[in-house]
Amino acid sequence: MTIENRFKKKIVNDPVHGFIHIPSGISYELVEHSFFQRLRRIKQLGLTFLVFPGAFHNRFQHALGATHLMSLAIETIRSKGHVITEEEEEGVYAAILLHDIGHGPFSHALEYSIVNGITHERISELFMSRLNQQFEGELSLAIQIFKNEYPKRFLNQLVSSQLDMDRLDYLRRDSFFAGVTEGVVGSARIIKMLDVRNDQLVVEAKGIYSIEKFLIARRLMYWQVYLHKTVIAAEEMLVYILKRAKYLAERGEELFATPSLQYFLYNKVGELEFENPNPVLDGKSALEVFADLDDDDIMVSLKVWSNHSDRVLSYLCKCIRDRQLYKIEIQKTAFTKEYIDQVRMKVKSYFACSNHALDFLVISNSISNNAYSSDDDQINILYKDDSQCDIGEASDMLDASVLSKTVKKYYLCYPKI
Repeated sequence: MTIENRFKKKIVNDPVHGFIHIPSGISYELVEHSFFQRLRRIKQLGLTFLVFPGAFHNRFQHALGATHLMSLAIETIRSKGHVITEEEEEGVYAAILLHDIGHGPFSHALEYSIVNGITHERISELFMSRLNQQFEGELSLAIQIFKNEYPKRFLNQLVSSQLDMDRLDYLRRDSFFAGVTEGVVGSARIIKMLDVRNDQLVVEAKGIYSIEKFLIARRLMYWQVYLHKTVIAAEEMLVYILKRAKYLAERGEELFATPSLQYFLYNKVGELEFENPNPVLDGKSALEVFADLDDDDIMVSLKVWSNHSDRVLSYLCKCIRDRQLYKIEIQKTAFTKEYIDQVRMKVKSYFACSNHALDFLVISNSISNNAYSSDDDQINILYKDDSQCDIGEASDMLDASVLSKTVKKYYLCYPKI
């Protein structure tokens, strides 16, 4: 780190939290780094803007917002007599800043289509490791916290748990930009109620109603925004666009693509390629190519592919470009094979296409969600006598069995014909 940047500070005017202060030191350096600036070009909610027109916010904004909330949480926990050193503070800031850095274009589309066997969480770890090399070990503590290998486990809970700064920011932020009220939670009050017992985060009993609202808000936001049926249809179409492009590339067909996207289309890329230098890339790893890949690569390629000679690819791209999205049916039980075959025959007859092409036009899958899992890091309520109780048991309004029940729904997407 340069001496000049060691003492620099940044102030960002955020529409959700107001003025956010980026502290000097490693946090400032990370925000200025090209890996982090790339998050400006990754939409927080993928193609959700096709349903909620205001949802154009990005992962850069979210990372800064989560870091701001982290600063409030550190201040609260210190005020209650718990020691958090300056090094630990700097480490947990870096961990929350970088928690989403491994996301690809439109957040999840890439890992379900043209990258094999590596999640965005693992890519985040690889980015952090690479940055740690560049900053000569200054991120070692942040990586320990991120991977839950640091002795003070509550620091990891602030980054990744059922009541972390990530969720407290994205619920408010996504609600704000989507223009819905269901995700508005009292993040400031929840943070003020945080405490630590036996190295675990707890919430003071007087904050129980804020936690109830937080869990309800999370459930409503998932079904109303994140898993909105039209959003599901659009994102499945994007995944299948990339799958079709990958299929054509593997057959040797020429496709327009930006250099970074071209590499992922024309090569089999998995965890080994992300971790190791590749002669094809002049000694670089896939991670460095991934660092150049964002939403713009996908959209510019999609626009060109809308005029491709492959009818399936062209059709799907035109549908996304012009927002002519698939019809989607959702129900609580799996669709029968007979019904799916009936839909496939109807689509096949309309497009006069092959059975193979139908696999890209008729899509069946499932979605699931639960508001709270008592099997994971629990949200524990702290009473004045220092006793604790899980929120599912402490609440007189929320039923633990209902909260933790995984709701699964099945869907079928196909062209409107």
